[in-house]
Amino acid sequence: MIERSLRSLSLRVRHLIAFVLTIRSAMDSDHDAIWRVFREVIAAGDTYPLDPNSSREDAFAYWFQGGAHVFVAQDDEQIVGSYMLHANQAGAGAHVGNAGFIVDKKARGKGIGHAMGAHCLKEARRLGFRAMQFNFVVSTNESAVKLWQKLGMKIVGTLPGAFRHPLRGYVDVYIMFQTL
Repeated sequence: MIERSLRSLSLRVRHLIAFVLTIRSAMDSDHDAIWRVFREVIAAGDTYPLDPNSSREDAFAYWFQGGAHVFVAQDDEQIVGSYMLHANQAGAGAHVGNAGFIVDKKARGKGIGHAMGAHCLKEARRLGFRAMQFNFVVSTNESAVKLWQKLGMKIVGTLPGAFRHPLRGYVDVYIMFQTL
């Protein structure tokens, strides 16, 4: 029994050693990798209300919008995800942050979303945001809903049938919020 426990621990340690994730500010040289992941996520049509056929130009106008802080998650030399952080509103609402996240399909289930979410909340605090609000979390994106709740976000509103899911039809959307 002890030998089996040690073997299991050894496998987990090797997995941790093999997976080193770096989260850093995006650079111009990351654009092709961000586009690859963005296109894959948006084309699925099941998590973002964006046109699944968005052009690179339209995608970057959204992802790199004015005032956005864009980060990438990198496993060794491979970009496996990205997030953008910006003010949810202008003027009197600019103290509340908003963010969007994308993770490479092949890299899901490795904690990348969690790492980027935690990094985002830390960055939001550093930038002076007093709260974080996600305006459009598709209810059928259960892994995202669970992740944001694990990181302290609360569902504060439901928009009934606000998202047209390609397989499930009209599904609810959550507004999620957290004071920082």
